[in-house]
Amino acid sequence: MEIHDPRQPSQSRGPRGLRGLPGPRTRRTALLLAVTGAVGIGGAVVLVGALPHGDHPSPARPGTLATTAPSSTTASAGSPGAPGIGDPLLPLDGNGGYTVSRYTLAFDWRAPRTRFDASTTISASATQALSRFDLDFAGNTLHSVTVDDVPARTVRDGDELVVTPAKPIPQGVAFTVRVAYTADPTQRRHRGDAIGDYGWVPTPDGTVLYPQPDGAKMIFPANDHPSLRAPVTFLITTPPGVSAVANGRLVERAPRPDGRVLWTYDSEQPVAAQLVQMAIGKFTFVESTGPHGLPVRDVVPGDLVADTKAYRSLTPEHLAWLEQRLGPYPFRRYGVLVGDTDLPVALETQSLSLVPKGDLQGDRVDAERDLVHELTHQWTGDSVAIRRWSDLWLSEGHARFYERLYSEAHDGDSIESAMRAAYEQHDQWRHDDGAPAEPRTEAALFKQVRYDGSALVLYALREKVGEGAFEKIERSWVTKYQGRAAGTQDFVALASEVAGEDLKPFLTPWLYGDRTPPMPGHPDWQVDPVQD
Repeated sequence: MEIHDPRQPSQSRGPRGLRGLPGPRTRRTALLLAVTGAVGIGGAVVLVGALPHGDHPSPARPGTLATTAPSSTTASAGSPGAPGIGDPLLPLDGNGGYTVSRYTLAFDWRAPRTRFDASTTISASATQALSRFDLDFAGNTLHSVTVDDVPARTVRDGDELVVTPAKPIPQGVAFTVRVAYTADPTQRRHRGDAIGDYGWVPTPDGTVLYPQPDGAKMIFPANDHPSLRAPVTFLITTPPGVSAVANGRLVERAPRPDGRVLWTYDSEQPVAAQLVQMAIGKFTFVESTGPHGLPVRDVVPGDLVADTKAYRSLTPEHLAWLEQRLGPYPFRRYGVLVGDTDLPVALETQSLSLVPKGDLQGDRVDAERDLVHELTHQWTGDSVAIRRWSDLWLSEGHARFYERLYSEAHDGDSIESAMRAAYEQHDQWRHDDGAPAEPRTEAALFKQVRYDGSALVLYALREKVGEGAFEKIERSWVTKYQGRAAGTQDFVALASEVAGEDLKPFLTPWLYGDRTPPMPGHPDWQVDPVQD
């Protein structure tokens, strides 16, 4: 995600100011046991989920319903899936007990800012014997939920939709969940960091989506954590004269007898819920070609095609520049979705970056910074997903680093001057919002330390090992973990392997320390005193 504060000069652009904090999550109580009629509960202990790839779960919060392995029930009775995977910062993101193999999203769009019928079909497999399971879902009126075409009981617990199937699902068995509901394209929430407003983002004639970080649950029921991905099929019905677009490939555009049009898209590759894009409006589709024949498809409101052409047309150049540093582009197509919105944020939705119109109508240096930032995310953040939220520095830090590196070579400020300015402020950022790889709170996730503050870590690494070794580390990172989730310790280990030296003693204080370490090669750089 690129952030743009028009109050700040180009060289220090960063997150917007605080405007509030997200409200508390509702917590499940023991009453839920009686409501759902779940079986196989052995006792009231804490319920936590396992983080992927061996990370340890955080302690469960007071008031959550909890289970242990049942001592007096049969295996066929199953037990509840965890309401989250246990990410320390957002413990209810994702769900335990199953994996998703595909989402099919059906939206019967009617008009801007008007509620409409929607359904989500989830193809999944049980990773344990399930008596019930959760979906991350904060949508509107719920019409029905079925599991394998049989009605299921449901209870809403804040942003969790708790589903109890008619009979337990055995471990290893595939099952299908269908949720029919009313979608509200005005539903948004607000964060006090760089994200600001997120969820559905209305436009004059339709909508775009801004699901980062955990806003997908306002759009469709999901297993929503950045480390969890699945392919998505989109079935979007629009009125005549209105277009739809989504991640991936247009499979079919089929007129219906009533004059409406059904648009079918396939994401082609698995996508995290926070990177799903589905936009509706009076669009013009601008087709071009990138390096090696890569299809490039820009999606632009009709009256903005001419005004945004100059900077959009630079995408092939940006692709070629990044491929020289990070290797082949990791998806089958790319494009820019121009948002007819005043939100001062862009977003790296997979294979189709959302860029607000204002970013493409002003200064060229600023516009290219935004475009290169979101494009870099396709390698780091989209293809190489973060394992847990505290690894966000790997996504935003890389995007900011290459954005500034490109800008330096194309009439922008030097990366050295930008990093020196970041160095001066780094102790203050650490004090306020935590070290780059250790956000102090969930509310501090998308603060300046995760942008220029994290790019500074990569700059320090380059100064330490030299440009040649650094470039090998970067290409190895996006190659080894392409299509996978990876975390901070994976990066440290890989960097050490490629550089031929143990970099853990060097990188640990940069990533986790309370104070900013000396910058290699720049003994004159000083950190400003911290102010409370």
